Order: sequence, then structure tokens, then C-alpha cells
Amino acid sequence: MAPAGADNRIITRGFTGTWAELGRQFEDTLPPAAAIAVRDNLEAARAVWAAASGEHELLVASGTRLTPELSEDLRGAGLAIVRQGEVEPPLTERAADPGRVWLLTSGSTGRPKRVAHTLESLTTVGQGQPPRVWLCPYAHGAYAWWQVVTLGISLPGQDILFVEPDELDTWPAAALEAGVSAASGTPTFWRQALYRDPESVAALPLEQVTLGGEPVDQAILTRLTEMFPDARVSWIYASSEAGATIAVHDGLAGFPEEWLGVEKPGRATLFVEDGELLIASPKRGEGIPEVLRTGDRAEVVDGRVLITGRMASDEINVGGAKASASAVRDVLQSHPAVAWASVKGRKAPIVGSMVTAEVVLDGEATEAELVAWCAERLPDYSVPRRLRFLDQIPIKETLKSDV
Repeated sequence: MAPAGADNRIITRGFTGTWAELGRQFEDTLPPAAAIAVRDNLEAARAVWAAASGEHELLVASGTRLTPELSEDLRGAGLAIVRQGEVEPPLTERAADPGRVWLLTSGSTGRPKRVAHTLESLTTVGQGQPPRVWLCPYAHGAYAWWQVVTLGISLPGQDILFVEPDELDTWPAAALEAGVSAASGTPTFWRQALYRDPESVAALPLEQVTLGGEPVDQAILTRLTEMFPDARVSWIYASSEAGATIAVHDGLAGFPEEWLGVEKPGRATLFVEDGELLIASPKRGEGIPEVLRTGDRAEVVDGRVLITGRMASDEINVGGAKASASAVRDVLQSHPAVAWASVKGRKAPIVGSMVTAEVVLDGEATEAELVAWCAERLPDYSVPRRLRFLDQIPIKETLKSDV
């Protein structure tokens, strides 16, 4: 049975047409259980069509992510590796699990891990939506990529323009030509686009603007809300392990404190314990604990629960005082001349660590002015002692800064 979105269009380098048309052009010769190292979104879309048939067990990832070490691990787990049409057989023979879709975690705390899903668990929008053309700039096979893709194959009227990594500098022009009306990206993706070519971004007829994948602060939400006053601006909390669990549409950073502990059928239940966000999600991957400790720092401020960054990397010990890297970052990014900032601790005599920052300017500001800005809004131990100015916003294939 064809997916409900089989007649939706997909636009990508090398193909423009419907999912059904892509399927008719695609000779499915994939092994029953395979990890596919894709070069572009056309290869990835073909893999999605195979997954939609329900006859395969698949993992889709950018070829750069499937390193020799990771490929060896996957072959040992019973998956063949498919790369540019060549097949490396699994090292462990086992029966395939049709309908299984594997995702890789980001690997930010070590080697990426596999998380088991199905197309059903990856599909989080189950109700009718107005017809839209979606922009999908995410890395092939990432959780956020699957979120846009499952929307495109499961609901009629949801077309997709795929953006390759080497097209990130020119995507606004392609989006305008394709009639994109909904766009999803990380805060870094949006900051980079607004820094590089704000006029082209502002020209898009966007009805839906979505952010996710990184901490979402008020500065970027406010800028997008002001740029697109008629659009719904949303931020999403999602991960391979927990699934899509939080969606906020009021244009404010964080979510209402009264959401904590609320249990509703089909919805995630949210907790904060010892400053960490905990989630009980019906969309979690298989084998994930019922209550997942996310490792993300959360704090309640003025009735909002703010998710600010990773617990392991947010705290900077300055002479025994605990400076929050995310708090310093948000203060810097709230300055009208700052397009982007990253904050880290650096070893220092006597105090052990000091706060440093890298900054990209979108206006005029000196180091002294930015230090004074922080000093007015932060305790003395959190004020950056060294600032380094960059010429461009660093961004990885994940659309995150990760610097």
C-alpha cells in the first residue's frame, strides 16, 4: 500500500517529482538489512521509499558519518553496508527485522550509538496540515531529517525541498523558486542565514518557522518573529532517543512551568530533577528507559523552563564559583551587534578556569563594550575575560556549531 503522501513532490539535486514517481524509477536491490552510506538526498529519498515498503531493516546516514570503525560495528550487528552501489556483507548472519529503522545518535559524548525506531514512531504529526512546501537542510538520516521526511510521506500536501550541505550558502534563492512556505533548522542554521543574507531570507513567504537541535534562546526567536510576523514560529525539543517531545509555539524561549509532571495520552511527560531535564516519551526509541535522563540542563525562570545546554559542558568552575556557559552565551547573543557566540572555560592560574568567548559580529562593537554588556547582566565570575572575533559562524554538517 502506497504511503498517504506518495503524490507529494520532492525537489532535490538530480530529481524533481513525486515520491511515487521516484519509486517507479528506483530498482530496489537493497539487502534485507542494510546501512546505507548516502552521498546526497536523492539516494537518501530512495532509501526512504524502500523503508516505506516495510520490507527492509534500514539505517540511513551520510557517507561521512559511516567511518570504517562504525561500519565494522554495524556489520558486526548484522547490517550490510551499501556504499555507492557496492555491498559489504554483514559479519554476523541474522534474519532481518522488516520495518525497523535505525538512527545514529550525535556521538557528542563518544562513538555514535544505534537507536531503533519504526516509521510510525518517527512520525509525530498525525493530523491534517495546510498544504506546504518544506525546506529540509538537515544531514541525511538525522532525526530532524526524518521528522521532515515522515511528514512528507505520511500527509498529503506536504512537499519537500532538500538542501545539500554544499548548498547551504544559496538555499534562500532555491527556496524562493520552489515556493517554500515552511522551514526547519537549528538556531545556528538560522543565525548563519540571517548573518549572510538577511534580505533573501526575509523575502520568503514563510508560514511556519521551526527551530530545534540546539538550545533556543529568546534573541533568535524574537528576530524570526519580527521578520515573519504572520508566521507561526516554533521550537522543538527532540532526539533520537526520546523522539519529538516538546513543541512550543508562543514565540518565547522555554516552555511553561505548568507543563511539568502533566500526563496526557500520546504526550511526553516532563520533569526537572537536580537541574536536569527528564522525559517519559511515547515516541522514544526501543530499549530507551521509560524515563530518560536527557543530560540537558533545565532551569525554571519566571514561570518558564529553559533548556540551556548539556550538563557535562555547561559549568565552568571559576575559583569555586560556578559560571554557566549557556547563560554567558545567551547574554552575548542578546547584544544587538552579536550574530553568534560560543562560550567555554579556559585554564587559568589561581582561579583554575576563566570564561572565554568566540563571537561573530553583525554590527559594531568592541571587546570592551561586550565585556561591559556582560558585566551589567552577569556576576563578576561569569564575565568573559577574553573574546575572540571570528569572520563567519562555524557550522557543521549537523547544522550545529559544536565548536
